[in-house]
Amino acid sequence: QVQLVESGGGWVQPGGSMTLSCSASGNIFNVIAMGWYRQTLGKQRELVATFTSIGEIEYGDSMQGRFTISRDRAKNTVYLQMISLKPEDTAVYYCNADITIRTFSGGIYSYTSNEHWGQGTQVTISS
Repeated sequence: QVQLVESGGGWVQPGGSMTLSCSASGNIFNVIAMGWYRQTLGKQRELVATFTSIGEIEYGDSMQGRFTISRDRAKNTVYLQMISLKPEDTAVYYCNADITIRTFSGGIYSYTSNEHWGQGTQVTISS
């Protein structure tokens, strides 16, 4: 019922910039939190940046400064602007969101919150 679709990945030379976007669609009642993680082979998925449940921005270790997260709440979309990219930024970038859906059955509204992941978008930094 909920989909996260990422776009904007690809290849860029060191020092370049790139912007990723992620849009949530489906039977969405409320987006509680939404942000970006990344993962390289053999490593755990790590936080890049996220909007928390209280609307604050949280950046992963060493992410602030070159990575900027923004959002369009009306479109349920988050963006990740990346500048001064380095080869070590090469990874699959995943969109993550905690979303509440509302269903109606038997005259009663029900609310269910779940965590969702996008399919991931590859970002490659190389010369």
